[in-house]
Amino acid sequence: MSENGGSTEPEQSRKLFIGGLSYNTNDETLREHFQEYGEIVDLVVMRDPATRQSRGFGFVTFKYSTSVDDVMNSRPHKIDGREVEPKRAIAREVTTPGALTSTKKLFVGGIKEETPESEIRNYFTTFGDIETIDIIMDKNTQKRRGFCFIEFIDSDAVDKIIVTPKKHQLDGRRLDVRKALPKDSDQRTGGRGGRGGRGGGRYNDRAGGGNYSNSGYGGGG
Repeated sequence: MSENGGSTEPEQSRKLFIGGLSYNTNDETLREHFQEYGEIVDLVVMRDPATRQSRGFGFVTFKYSTSVDDVMNSRPHKIDGREVEPKRAIAREVTTPGALTSTKKLFVGGIKEETPESEIRNYFTTFGDIETIDIIMDKNTQKRRGFCFIEFIDSDAVDKIIVTPKKHQLDGRRLDVRKALPKDSDQRTGGRGGRGGRGGGRYNDRAGGGNYSNSGYGGGG
């Protein structure tokens, strides 16, 4: 089935990575759980090509991005007696260092000096509730340095922004948006990939869907 499904929205805004699946979960039980949130145009539990055993994660693509929002707003989710972890699927071509790490803090660059904090808040609050905005100033001149850090209540707000990093603009200028990570985090330089642990992993999903990255949460049960 086509992952476009007649939708005019970008695929990456309609697609979820589902981690932590029980090895007993199959396509049918995954569909049964998520179909209440909207029309599904593609779905797959990823399996080892040799053994056909579940790899503990899958992908669900909806027709509309609002279905993804509804899923994320309805956490936690339990399938086959196991709590699973849905995350917005991040296309490999838009993956930046640290994009696979869960964080509530966002770096925003490219901000004009005259752009008021209220305008920054008004734009980014559409993605989720904001806890703090820290506009960085030059210590010597006390002028803005053109970037800020925004901390959200929920890390999903950051993921929602990162899924389409090139679309964000303020005052006619395209913004540079990235996940804000601690200076000592190895994810700042891309991290160490992994399939079974909590590190960033890259997975190719099936026909026509493109390459997607997400955290390598293992399954079980």
